Amino acid sequence: MQGLIIIIITAALLDNVVLSQFLGICSFLGVSTKTEVALGMGGAVVFVITIASAVASLLYDFVLAPLSLGYLDTIVFILVIAALVQVVEMFFKKSIPSLYNALGIYLPLITTNCAVLGVALNNVTYGYNFIESVLCGLGTAVGYLVAIVMLAAIRERCEGCEYLESFKGVPMVCICAALMSIAFFGFSGLNI
Repeated sequence: MQGLIIIIITAALLDNVVLSQFLGICSFLGVSTKTEVALGMGGAVVFVITIASAVASLLYDFVLAPLSLGYLDTIVFILVIAALVQVVEMFFKKSIPSLYNALGIYLPLITTNCAVLGVALNNVTYGYNFIESVLCGLGTAVGYLVAIVMLAAIRERCEGCEYLESFKGVPMVCICAALMSIAFFGFSGLNI
């Protein structure tokens, strides 16, 4: 049980997919303008990464590995991710149209979000079993959610602040993201 908790904490904090591995930066920077939208995107990513980790683990363990087709893992994982994103997109379009419109192009871009694919491939590389894969996916997704919501909150707070014109927009977002990365680097000192 302790090993499973370590996998979740490591994935969420120590190896944060955005702030340590620098995967999924496109949606991280693009959707983090408002906290509500960031929460919606983070929720979608939590669902997709967790389910994709589970399905990818099952496909790899019971189809690809036994048939010696491990070299097809990237293609198969991308197909699984694309299908899951379509389900999420249909759900948002029907149930939460305002969030669907707010996410815009970034929702279908979850399909090509390297963070989602990176988790599935890392699970295979680390040799995780099904439970470990799902928990690693969940931890990674929660880490993404925390990072994107934190950046959105910082960006909302910075809207009312005065600073040099040359820092407005993308430069300030990059500075904030860099400082968040440095802060998350402090978690590497945890004795897990």
